[in-house]
Amino acid sequence: MVDETTLYHKRKRPAEAFLLSAVYGAASMSVILLAGMVGYVFFKGAGTVSWSFLTTAASVLQKTSGIGGNLVNTLYIAVLTLLAAVPVGVGAAVYLNEYAKPGKLVRLVEFTTETLSGIPSVIFGLFGMVFFGETLGLGYSLLAGAFTLSLMVLPLIVRNTQEALRTVPDSYRMGALGLGASRFYMIRTILLPSAMPGILTGLILAAGRIVGESAALLFTAGSGSRLPKPGAGASDTIRRLWEKAHESGGTLAVELYLQMQNGRYETAFGIGCVLIGIVLCINLLLKLGADRLGNKA
Repeated sequence: MVDETTLYHKRKRPAEAFLLSAVYGAASMSVILLAGMVGYVFFKGAGTVSWSFLTTAASVLQKTSGIGGNLVNTLYIAVLTLLAAVPVGVGAAVYLNEYAKPGKLVRLVEFTTETLSGIPSVIFGLFGMVFFGETLGLGYSLLAGAFTLSLMVLPLIVRNTQEALRTVPDSYRMGALGLGASRFYMIRTILLPSAMPGILTGLILAAGRIVGESAALLFTAGSGSRLPKPGAGASDTIRRLWEKAHESGGTLAVELYLQMQNGRYETAFGIGCVLIGIVLCINLLLKLGADRLGNKA
């Protein structure tokens, strides 16, 4: 005889059945909305995407509407932003979690990071234009845009790194310190490798936000789409890459906004397809990297 009072055979109450149906309905609606949005964008823009579209720059004289320059600018912005934000964000999280004593200072810093994460991106753009563009003399440049975006993604990196560090058991810390390891050596060799899947999650999410940002970059990086010229040698290439960082450059998200504003909807949907592809690749790398690091840990 089956005991109906156990967890496996207990009859569901009407309220529980309704809540379960609501949860499954919300999840299904999310999947349907995502599939519909992605399908519509690809339906409207997949025909525009081609090799020449991805490798040439927009030019009135040559009658081309490619996004090669914008792809390069997006890569520039992402790399420069992460180079500026990752050391500061991870270092701040390590200090707050491992060195700082709980108190007013820690609460103040955490409150500040939470406040920064809620500020609209257009406000960051105005600040970046005044501070990085005018005060520091960077003008409309990829470097000014990267510094502005680094302020935007810094709270995301700090909070995700903190949560990742908190998931590491205290026994790891106590065991390393009990064996005579210094705190810095313990953090470098045990704590950070163990928390790396969570830290990587924050970095990939930050990269996804960088790729899709447009409002802040309109005020700081501009909308140029010129492709960089290859250098004659290694030193000349490095010099031209550094010069490129000081030039105006529009990312894919900025170019998408401009194309929609000018009524070029086919090109805009084509850029949307490329952006969705980049985001999907970033999420795939996130899953593969986190799974691989988790298995090693």
